[in-house]
Amino acid sequence: MPEDRTIRRQRRTAYRSGALTLGLMLLVAAAAGDDGWLFSVAALVVAGLAMGGLYLVFPHGPLFGLGVANGLAVYMCLYVVIGRSAFPQALDWALPIGFLMPVAAFVTVCWLRRRELVALASEGLDEADITHLPRFLRWLGMCGLVGVLSLASPVNRFGPEGQTLVLLVAMAAISTISVVAVRDVIRLLVDVAAILTLVTARVRFLAVPMATYVSLFALMAVAFGCLYRIADALSTAPLFLKIDTMSRLNFSEALHFSVVTLATVGYGDILPIDDGIRILAAIQMILGQLLLLFGFSEIMRSRARGAGE
Repeated sequence: MPEDRTIRRQRRTAYRSGALTLGLMLLVAAAAGDDGWLFSVAALVVAGLAMGGLYLVFPHGPLFGLGVANGLAVYMCLYVVIGRSAFPQALDWALPIGFLMPVAAFVTVCWLRRRELVALASEGLDEADITHLPRFLRWLGMCGLVGVLSLASPVNRFGPEGQTLVLLVAMAAISTISVVAVRDVIRLLVDVAAILTLVTARVRFLAVPMATYVSLFALMAVAFGCLYRIADALSTAPLFLKIDTMSRLNFSEALHFSVVTLATVGYGDILPIDDGIRILAAIQMILGQLLLLFGFSEIMRSRARGAGE
């Protein structure tokens, strides 16, 4: 019976980790699908296979899965951004293959060296260790050098076949670097999971001040949004300039302006023209800064209380 419960718990953990990874990759794939869906679908398949393969080797829970998901998402973003600049005319079939090469090489080596890597990962489950970080930075620097050379060289002037060839060569180089540095990458993922475990344990001490801050922020945003809307409706002339046109605000626009003002973002799509409205907006800005100081003070006090316990 205890073994059955352990197996069920491991399966639930695997499902959560896989869902987390696929959800994050789905978000990135949907954003990167503006030039067609072939690459996005292939990236989702690759992410699912990679997560499944890594979890079979390292069943260390959802926080380890979060680190893997984050790494895959960042890799996909960099691949898309650098690929569109350095290899804009690469053939469509080469894009998913180039994306797959480093991931497949990394997962394959993890599987072949699973006993060694599992022992390495198990050593770092309780506490993060940054002594190996310089080795990881060397791996990251070498991968970055491949990207810099791809962007700095005149590859984008080549024809489609030439760009495709250079793309595959560059991804083969990154695959080789990833295989050589597999120990450092796995150790980093375990360290990230250990740090996230500590952060998760401290979140309960921050939940109350964070909820209070969000509640007060929402209260101020709604209250001032109503004031802006009522003042504009009662005025004989519009008090706001919307995209170079004087016009009255509807309720949703008033709420938008209130949130933007409270956050001091200043999009510039809605501007207060009347002096009275400007004073009201200035008051809201000041209150927003005071609210931010209050929230920071309460979060630091709760953090200190959590550290004391």
